[in-house]
Amino acid sequence: MDMIKTNSTVAEFVFLGLSMQPEVLLILFIIFLFFYLLTVAGNIIIITIIHIEPRLQTPMYFFLTNLSFLDICYTSTNVPQMLSNMVGKKKTIPFSSCAAQMYFSLSFGMTECILLGVMAYDRYVAICHPLHYTVIMDRNICVQLAAISWSSSFLSSMIINVLTLSLPYCGPNVLNHFFCEVPSVLRLACTDTSFTEMVVFIFSIIIVFIPFLLIVVSYAQILLSVLRMQSASGRHKALSTCASHLTVVALFYGTAIFMYMRPQSKSSRAGGKIIAVFYTVITPMLNPLIYSLRNQDVKGALRRAIERQKTGKP
Repeated sequence: MDMIKTNSTVAEFVFLGLSMQPEVLLILFIIFLFFYLLTVAGNIIIITIIHIEPRLQTPMYFFLTNLSFLDICYTSTNVPQMLSNMVGKKKTIPFSSCAAQMYFSLSFGMTECILLGVMAYDRYVAICHPLHYTVIMDRNICVQLAAISWSSSFLSSMIINVLTLSLPYCGPNVLNHFFCEVPSVLRLACTDTSFTEMVVFIFSIIIVFIPFLLIVVSYAQILLSVLRMQSASGRHKALSTCASHLTVVALFYGTAIFMYMRPQSKSSRAGGKIIAVFYTVITPMLNPLIYSLRNQDVKGALRRAIERQKTGKP
């Protein structure tokens, strides 16, 4: 970090945030504080239910546990800083803290992209190759796939952040954003950023678009397999297990691709902040709701847990 900071005369960044009006900021603070608490509580409940319910000890819910833990980390990287800026007079962040926030935020975002692709592959194996499911998706394979999702994302984020923070930042230090994100920080560099933007775009293709293609191919195969099923109840069960995942994919990938896979020159700064709210705040909050409301197994496990709590049975 010291080596990177020597290329910059900027000691801190100033956030413009989502609004400059105190009345609006107070309302936004209450809304986003509620969203944050709901996100943390909801994902902790999902993790706890999966841990205590024997019927949920399957690869699908192992990956869902990873996703829930990831969402807690992802939203905790950005939202507390945003809430502090909404009610505090000082809306700044030191250069080193901005670097750390940018690194972890990008790492968690990339991990979610890959993890959603892995979860789609898990559904493909479960529905299209049910007899070989326990062999293909055994415990060791699941752990390895999760480890690859996390480690590859953190390594990729390190490369992008080193390139971004090695650029000289010698003048403007006002970020038109509510947290430190690569596209917004790059705009403040006082040099040509085309090479760094190209690297970011290449990594976006690898980390965002390739898992997205895996999801599309997996669900295309799942759809073909479902259409060949003779039983209507079998088709409904197969599709119901995929509905929650598809909803999460649509929410997260739709906004992430819009943000990172378009030229910076065509990016609307105000629009970019709104899009960022969706994949950093809204999606992590909705994930536990989607998986609990649209997933019969999770709803059943939650009901049994509540009944055990009422009766005092273990």
